[in-house]
Amino acid sequence: MTPVNRRDLLVLAVGLAVAAWLVVRAGYGALPALRWWLPVPLGVLALAEALGARTLRARLAAQRDRRPPAERSSAPVRPVEPMLVARLAVLAQASAYVGAAFVGIWVGVLLYVGPAVSRLQTAGSDTVTGVVGVVCSAALVAAALWLESICRIPPSADDETPQAGARG
Repeated sequence: MTPVNRRDLLVLAVGLAVAAWLVVRAGYGALPALRWWLPVPLGVLALAEALGARTLRARLAAQRDRRPPAERSSAPVRPVEPMLVARLAVLAQASAYVGAAFVGIWVGVLLYVGPAVSRLQTAGSDTVTGVVGVVCSAALVAAALWLESICRIPPSADDETPQAGARG
């Protein structure tokens, strides 16, 4: 499994920002009210992934640690199943793309409603929603990329082989 390409996330976010801006520009008056709590589930997912990443990192570090049990902390650490790590890596990759998509969407909304605050009555609250949306979505991308990095298998000294074409 290859890591998420950051450039793909950026292209997705920029493309959806332009598309969202065009959609909001064309039909802003017909859109339902944007409440500040609409993007909060993305923030909750980001928090859950960040907590899961922290826990997984601690469990993997304890599992990799070769010290005798007497020197470890008093709390026993359950071994981590490889399939759990694989599932979390897939979740992290999917969350990174979803977060990037919503960053683009909320930026597109902000690009329209931000400058319209002085002339449209509802643009002020929609701007707040857009800011909350960008923050929650960006937090989801960051948490997902962190979780994905924790799920990577670290290179071991035994696996080091010379690169193809390297002289040595």
